[in-house]
Amino acid sequence: MSANKSLQAMRLYYLKRKSRFDSGLGAALPEAYKKFWAEWKFQEPTFVHQIKKEGKWTRNPLTGQVTPIQNVPIPVLYPPEHNDGIWGGEGIVKGFQQRRPMRRRVPHFWIPSLKSLVVYSEVLDKYMRIVGTDRTIDLIHENHGFDNYLLKTPACDLKSELALKLKQQILKTLSEKTLYPDDPAKRDEVYARYEKYVSAYTPEEIEWYGLNFVEACRKISRLQQEQIVFVPLKHQFREKLIAELKELAKEDPAKETESSSSVSWLSKVNPLSRSIKTP
Repeated sequence: MSANKSLQAMRLYYLKRKSRFDSGLGAALPEAYKKFWAEWKFQEPTFVHQIKKEGKWTRNPLTGQVTPIQNVPIPVLYPPEHNDGIWGGEGIVKGFQQRRPMRRRVPHFWIPSLKSLVVYSEVLDKYMRIVGTDRTIDLIHENHGFDNYLLKTPACDLKSELALKLKQQILKTLSEKTLYPDDPAKRDEVYARYEKYVSAYTPEEIEWYGLNFVEACRKISRLQQEQIVFVPLKHQFREKLIAELKELAKEDPAKETESSSSVSWLSKVNPLSRSIKTP
């Protein structure tokens, strides 16, 4: 008996933490959105502000001591303004700086150098002005274009909502083949170049890609409201009354004429009977 109690007590340490997808509108969200959320929030991003050490162990060259390698990411702050631009994964790093040898270190913030950039999307055939960094420019050049950069980079590295919404728009344009409507030859050429990226997503995943949690809840709420068919109460009460009168007529055939007269009397009194015909 004591073993069972100890087992039950140990299970308390392994209780699943309640998430935003366990109740309310979050529980009604489809798996397609949960897959995007896991890619955006839970997938390990690429190290930007530090160099990742490979392997499991390292040896101190002076002491010879062997220690395990721990790639602990540097805490990075992403302000709300970050969602209005594409910073290439960069953010604000908070730390300390010792500006003089004999002075105490002081708090310091390392802020990325932001620039106004003009990028071109070949799929959307559109020039856009965005706020980015030098790393954003380098990543666009490394991936040979703005579209390739967005389509190749996972959501955890894009981070900003602007980049995710542009990626969703590009994927939707490719999946529906609505690019270059006035130039079929150009459409086929561009689609053949980016077709490989569309195969990784289903149409439902593309539809839910790039939405934050509030936007996803609003969308699922709107879809639920569209599925509900509202029937006015006057129609419900009227059908119920007619059904009861028909049941009374079946029970007592002698009262059938009386029930029919009562129906005609009700149709005269009811002001809505002119617009609604009795079935």
